[in-house]
Amino acid sequence: MKGALLVAGTTSDAGKSVLVAGLCRMFARRGVRVAPFKAQNMSNNSVVTLDGGEIGRAQALQARACGLEPSVRFNPILLKPGSDRRSQLVVRGEAIGTVGARDYFQHRQRLRALVADELAALRAEFDVVICEGAGSPAEINLRATDLANMGLARASGLPVLVVGDIDRGGVLAHLFGTVAIMEPEDQRLISGFVVNKFRGDVALLRPGLDRLTELTGRPTLGVIPFAEELWLDAEDSLATVADAAVGRSGPPRGSEWLSVAAIRLPRVSNSTDVEALACEPGVSVRWVTDPSRLTGADLVVIPGSKSTVDDLAWLRRKGFAAALRTRAVHGGPILGICGGYQMLGTRIHDTVESAAGTVDGLGLLDLEIEFAEPKVLRHSVATTRTAAGAPSRTEGPITAHGYEIHHGRVRASGDPHWLDVEGQHEGSVRGAVWGTHLHGVLESDAFRRDWLATVAAAAGRTGFVVAEDVSVADVRGAQLDLMADLVEYHLDVDGIERLLAAGAPADLPILTTGVS
Repeated sequence: MKGALLVAGTTSDAGKSVLVAGLCRMFARRGVRVAPFKAQNMSNNSVVTLDGGEIGRAQALQARACGLEPSVRFNPILLKPGSDRRSQLVVRGEAIGTVGARDYFQHRQRLRALVADELAALRAEFDVVICEGAGSPAEINLRATDLANMGLARASGLPVLVVGDIDRGGVLAHLFGTVAIMEPEDQRLISGFVVNKFRGDVALLRPGLDRLTELTGRPTLGVIPFAEELWLDAEDSLATVADAAVGRSGPPRGSEWLSVAAIRLPRVSNSTDVEALACEPGVSVRWVTDPSRLTGADLVVIPGSKSTVDDLAWLRRKGFAAALRTRAVHGGPILGICGGYQMLGTRIHDTVESAAGTVDGLGLLDLEIEFAEPKVLRHSVATTRTAAGAPSRTEGPITAHGYEIHHGRVRASGDPHWLDVEGQHEGSVRGAVWGTHLHGVLESDAFRRDWLATVAAAAGRTGFVVAEDVSVADVRGAQLDLMADLVEYHLDVDGIERLLAAGAPADLPILTTGVS
């Protein structure tokens, strides 16, 4: 089998990333050499690849589903929003500047050629390439400059599956309208539909799907049931919902729960860092946007930010700054990661990201940060004899793996360091306040367990028992297998393989309501 296809969505968060990951895992389990591809992603959830670049988190997960290491090849263009109007432009893993919607158009022709070359190279190397679209392919106001949806499909001759989220309502109209609004040459590539997150009896949906086929001439190739267990590595959805629970924590191993409040910053980045905590039995993690929600929390997490100084100002306006200072005085555990770590210090000197100059931090750590070019992008292996500045439960050094994505450098630090990275001090700890630039560090199981035990002690949760058998890597692998099972059992896999081998059918009808 040899070929490629594009998975597009009626909306953002319709299920494109999950469906691509599931298809990749399914084909990989069958021994097919498969790779993912997303020409352009817009997300502040990113990872550092082994080839020294930065790509969207979803493409890193899809690569793992294929049994591959994440690479900039799988996501050559990444836009990281720093405000409502401007985003950092990352090309082949390297940040090359900040763009707005209008000036981004100036880059499109060069980027279109780059995307086409990257996809062609992947198709030559792998048997199958599963591409993911961006947003909706029906945004006809952006069609002329599109390079991730129908622009990519047309340029590379890709058959297109359109997935819709029935949980949002109106999915049949969304699927029909997505095709109908397109120009004829784009319509000719729309080869089928997938309904995602269905609850209930599929027989009740069948008449609607049959009518959709009559109206469009295109089949529905599957109805994927809602799976509550799928939550790890969500790209953006968790970061946009206030007071939303993270994960599906199992019951505590001891007599008490450990409650975690993660502050949902306006420009939160790498929100997935807290998901490792939610893998732990008895650890309840929620996103919060109001300081009153910190009451009763055993641990508060300030995650990364794409706009550290602006989000720090937001913390002050919302009342979080005062609440965090009061919490620190009383010994309440606080963790800052990357941008959140920088906010915990005394001063931030920023002429790079916000151009705000020198601003005061929260003052909970003796730390000065200076922003500089270029952006730090690297994998790090950290070690410590105590993961939390207190006697460790583990004999000998504890090792943790993480990655760094930041402009901020530590100019001065007067607190004990938390970690050692290649002989250099990394992070800070003062009482029950911890900070680090390392994303993903909590996915290191021994490190996380040791630190959680110290957090529980500091919070007075003597009845909380840290599980000794939880592996974040195993949880992630199980979720990838679940995605693949859903695809294998609920999709017309033979139909998908025919699309990969032969492309879009030649006789697909053109809807006359489309754009001429």
